[in-house]
Amino acid sequence: MSQLPVEITPDISDLITEDDTPVDNLPSEKQQRLLTEPLYSSWAGPGQGRSFLAAANVGVFYMVRNPAIVPDMFLSLDVEVHQDWWKKEHRSYFIWEFGKPPDLAIEIVSNREGGEDGEKKKKYARMKVDYYVIYDPLKQVMEEALTIYRLRGFEYEKQESALFPTLKLGLTLWEGAFEGKDTIWLRWTDEDGEIIPTGKERAEQERQRAEQAEKLLEEERQRAARLAGMLRQLGQDPNEIKRQK
Repeated sequence: MSQLPVEITPDISDLITEDDTPVDNLPSEKQQRLLTEPLYSSWAGPGQGRSFLAAANVGVFYMVRNPAIVPDMFLSLDVEVHQDWWKKEHRSYFIWEFGKPPDLAIEIVSNREGGEDGEKKKKYARMKVDYYVIYDPLKQVMEEALTIYRLRGFEYEKQESALFPTLKLGLTLWEGAFEGKDTIWLRWTDEDGEIIPTGKERAEQERQRAEQAEKLLEEERQRAARLAGMLRQLGQDPNEIKRQK
């Protein structure tokens, strides 16, 4: 007589899920937030009814006996954070809990010691992360500021395009101001290549559209007033003309 399989939850009591050690520098910290906040404030998402998780500097565990790898930013589609996320077993990204690896991981190079194009790349490949992105703004370890890899089988191969069709997203280097710092930033785009704005940028865009609409309305009012004045000078009643229409 066959028996139903028993679900076994790994013992993570000895795992170090966070060490509270501040390791990020100012540029990396701001860049990480610029890669997470717009997805929640302005992105339409991967599709109707589909969830996603975007996070920065959170440990990803793919084997109980191995320490986590901590991407500067990762994106995982069709997953949801547990309601009781303060419990240890839900505070990090455990692949066996979420049921899949992240779809994309981004590493931001700040020195020559991170192993972004070496050991980290091998680990992400073993995890089966579909896209691996290295952003090296100072070109300390890479030939280009932005390098994108796509998983083919068990290894990564370089992808020339900065679009991710399966994610309905893209990446681009953008020069502009974010939180008072004017420099070159790594930004998300939608599948058509348009920059996905931050919540603040989107609010400003909506304000400008409202002001433009009000301006056009006022111009229409002034045009109508001028036309009415001309009709009166010709001895015609603008209100009577409206009634006849």
